[in-house]
Amino acid sequence: MKFTELNLNKPLLNALDELNFVEATPIQEKAFSVILSGKDVVGIAQTGTGKTMAFLLPILRNLSYSEQRHPRVLILVPTRELVDQIVERLLDLTKYISCRVYGVYGGTNINTQKQYIHDNGVDILVATPGRLTDLALSGVLRLKMIKQLVIDEMDEMLELGFRTQLLTILDLLPQKRQNLLFSATINDEVGFFVDQFFLDPTKIEAAGAGTPLHLITQMAYEAPNFLSKLALLTELLANREEYGKVLIFAKSRKFADHLMKQLEIDFPDEVGVIHSNKSQNLRINTVEAFANGTIRILIATDLISRGIDIQEVTHVINFHMPEGGDQYTHRTGRTGRAGRTGVAISLIDQTELSLKREIESALNLEIPFDLVPEHINFTDELIDEEKIKPSE
Repeated sequence: MKFTELNLNKPLLNALDELNFVEATPIQEKAFSVILSGKDVVGIAQTGTGKTMAFLLPILRNLSYSEQRHPRVLILVPTRELVDQIVERLLDLTKYISCRVYGVYGGTNINTQKQYIHDNGVDILVATPGRLTDLALSGVLRLKMIKQLVIDEMDEMLELGFRTQLLTILDLLPQKRQNLLFSATINDEVGFFVDQFFLDPTKIEAAGAGTPLHLITQMAYEAPNFLSKLALLTELLANREEYGKVLIFAKSRKFADHLMKQLEIDFPDEVGVIHSNKSQNLRINTVEAFANGTIRILIATDLISRGIDIQEVTHVINFHMPEGGDQYTHRTGRTGRAGRTGVAISLIDQTELSLKREIESALNLEIPFDLVPEHINFTDELIDEEKIKPSE
């Protein structure tokens, strides 16, 4: 379905046209009329399915001009990066609409945020739970005017330990409101919040739960340790034409930093790394450099990568195997987006073979081994990080 077939107004259609957005994704099509009707919604979808636009478009379609200072729409997300991405998308969509958009998260000056809210007012507030709780409890931000609540990446939010803050926030909101929740999975914890705080929600599911695995070529190589994986990875990345935009997952901050240090030798000015020990500004700048092609290789840990939405990733490489099918899907779903094909490559040592089998079983998926080129030399040498088995 084309966006012109949805009940959108001219300012939104003009903004979409400038963004070159023509066709609605399945979840955008399914969610639009339901959200527009005011019903509570539970959406099962992962990053890359178009779920952000699925809730932003009907919200903006219904939003009327107001001089009210306190927000009417609250969008909760688990990470700072997601705040920035959603704010950026909102600014794109509201180019021809009078709408005040603001994003808040921790790690920045709370007094600056207080002053901005006080001086300018907000229509749509995008926030992480921790900073929102601080602002609400300080008294500068009143949440009793909220008409629509969106909780995005709910499973990740709970995994990061935001349960207490969510309960506090929900207690501060008016009872009469529309609730929209989006999550890759609906586990017991997510189900608790739906049962307690949602009113007869409509369930909307993206095709394949947002997992376009049929568009992603799955493959694996067996390599005994870090240095052997590094030798193989270096060989693969040397093919710059084929490996045009590569996202590499490491299992810890230490491994990510060590991998960055090694890859910089062969690929200077082509590699970046993000994890929770990096500053907020550095992470934002690195993700932006990867998105615009300034660098073609990005190394990340699972914790920091959730929700990062970057188009045209050609390859996702699991330098270490994830623990479970959901995490594997989250990682590999960074490629094969918007109808494009992609490649997911897993580098697997002996200790990770059981993880591979578990993932294949959970996803009903085969990850076939490919032959390692004969000229690549493997080693038995272990680096310090392998000996101490760090955790993220």
